[in-house]
Amino acid sequence: MTDIIRHIVDNKRREVEAMARHIVPATAPDRTHRSMSRALSQSPTGIIAEFKRRSPSKGDIHPMAMVSEVIPSYTRAGASACSVLTDTPYFGGALTDLAVARTLTDIPLLRKDFIVSEFQIAEAACHGADAILLIAAALSLDEITRLTDYAHSMDLEVLLELHSAEEMARFYPAVDMVGINNRNLSTFHTDPGLSLTLARMLPDNVVKIAESGLTSIDEVNRLRDVGYRGFLIGETFMRHTDPGRALSDFLNPPPHQSMNN
Repeated sequence: MTDIIRHIVDNKRREVEAMARHIVPATAPDRTHRSMSRALSQSPTGIIAEFKRRSPSKGDIHPMAMVSEVIPSYTRAGASACSVLTDTPYFGGALTDLAVARTLTDIPLLRKDFIVSEFQIAEAACHGADAILLIAAALSLDEITRLTDYAHSMDLEVLLELHSAEEMARFYPAVDMVGINNRNLSTFHTDPGLSLTLARMLPDNVVKIAESGLTSIDEVNRLRDVGYRGFLIGETFMRHTDPGRALSDFLNPPPHQSMNN
């Protein structure tokens, strides 16, 4: 685990432990189950459009962004799913963003956060998520196994995020999706080629997702050719005044032109 991830995860564990002592998540309401893995597999684009206001590596990205504006525009532009950051200190998000997003779209929603306990998974179910993110760099294989099984008991799918070949040792076959994050957690440098390199190491029966550093539909198409079905993109869209319009332009670029912002 890198120093920055260790720092973030240690803070998250303290935060969650404090909340769990005083708050009991409400029982998840009856809801329509939306399979994110199936939506990506059946989609011609597989775009997971991300809503985030800031990041630890880039600082403010779109600090005043409103879920009520961005999520509907992502849906209209053709997103297959949406990722909603719910971490407050490092990403400027909140669980209320996820809850509001659920009222605005019928496509699957991913709760993206540093998930370290069952408490957060129960929160995700109560606030309208269809899937959760587990980060291999922040968890042991035993934790990944336990949290995946609990998520499935709550009718949530699991996206397991890997950053290197070494983290394949923490792959749990029961997860629904595996994401390769192209951002190096030590340097924050992004290398879209990492997804191409690790593609052959992933099992054929899991939905593969490429994350971070994707700036053109040409890159997406190359990754689709080697088996990826999901493409999580946030900063490329969120740096624009109208992220939904940025997604539409990404999917339908003018001839011989790609987005490199």
